[in-house]
Amino acid sequence: MTFDELYDIAKNTLNPKKLSKKSYSGSVAAAILSESGRVYTGVCIDTPSSMGFCAEHAAIATMITAGESKIVKVIAVYKDGTIIPPCGRCREFICQIHDENHKCEVMMKKNIILTIDDLLPYHCE
Repeated sequence: MTFDELYDIAKNTLNPKKLSKKSYSGSVAAAILSESGRVYTGVCIDTPSSMGFCAEHAAIATMITAGESKIVKVIAVYKDGTIIPPCGRCREFICQIHDENHKCEVMMKKNIILTIDDLLPYHCE
């Protein structure tokens, strides 16, 4: 599966909405291609005091629930269609859930693809 296809899946997963007076969801969506070829998606939940979580975390939780943890590719898309890189917490989380995820490809922005190894050169092995 190409990053263009993953981009379309992530973009179609976007669903920005207000959950409560101070909480929002769906302004960022992520699509993750697993080792089996399945695609898992998720959206962010933004709450006060950083109690929410990133779209990548939501997609990873779904992937782990389905019995997988090895990631081949990951992309996140903001509500305006911009590709955004994973935050430091997501990079570390991706690295920690499977010993080979440091090799997974991350689309940073259009036509720029790096690995988690590139983004976390001194990760724990």
